Amino acid sequence: MNCSSESEAIAAVVVTFESASTIDACLERLRAAHDVAEIRVVDNHSSDDTVERIRRHALADPRIHYIANPGNPGFAAACNQGAADSTASWLAFINPDLMVQPDTLQRLRALAVVNDPALLGVELLDEAGQPDPAARRRDPDFAAMLRAPGRASKLAIARDPDLQLQPVPAISGALMLLPRTLFQRLHGLDEGYRLHAEDLDFCRRARAAGACVAVANALSVLHIRGVSSRSNPLFVEWHKHRGLWRYFRKFEAKRRGWATRIAVFAMIWARFPVAVLKRF
Repeated sequence: MNCSSESEAIAAVVVTFESASTIDACLERLRAAHDVAEIRVVDNHSSDDTVERIRRHALADPRIHYIANPGNPGFAAACNQGAADSTASWLAFINPDLMVQPDTLQRLRALAVVNDPALLGVELLDEAGQPDPAARRRDPDFAAMLRAPGRASKLAIARDPDLQLQPVPAISGALMLLPRTLFQRLHGLDEGYRLHAEDLDFCRRARAAGACVAVANALSVLHIRGVSSRSNPLFVEWHKHRGLWRYFRKFEAKRRGWATRIAVFAMIWARFPVAVLKRF
């Protein structure tokens, strides 16, 4: 167990769903991470043995408290549950398929202190060492996607090797660290999203509140992507597209005419059956 002052303490919040294949390794890494004073795991009604694995870790480590939801309220709602169940000054939202190093969160917090208020992410690498393009993204512009669908739909931003901390419009929800004070100012994640786009929304609101949203380019973390989503691809794609439509309505629709709104709705939902077929 790591000791840290109250102002340095980090609460790690992990949301699980059918995460049995990675949750042991994820929690073992978090238990060994510097300055992690609390670990909150919120399970969204897994049908595998995810909860049993979490329970074993909780029995071995008093920092771990888990919440087993009777249904699946969505990623954003579960993140808010975990945050509300903790008290540490810093919050780190971490996917159950993410493997932090012992000093990852400590070093990320040090950068956040210097750039306060800040919402920070890291370089995400898959098992082959390839970077995840979702680590650095621009805001979606749906009207631009109608005009140039191929170019405008690409949200990824290239890594700038000259920058230790690279400001970007949006980081990945796979790992987000921020002070609790900023989280409270933003009133948490928007629970209207069930899955996908809630991180884009959160980053946009953080920027609007004056926060630095950036990626620590020197910190890389293994991310075994898509473990939870493999169990129910139809559910994942439905809520992904629903989330994109919600994001458009929330941030862009008011600036667009009815014709553009209808065209964007058609564009988003026309992609849904294609995306489902690709997954199957």
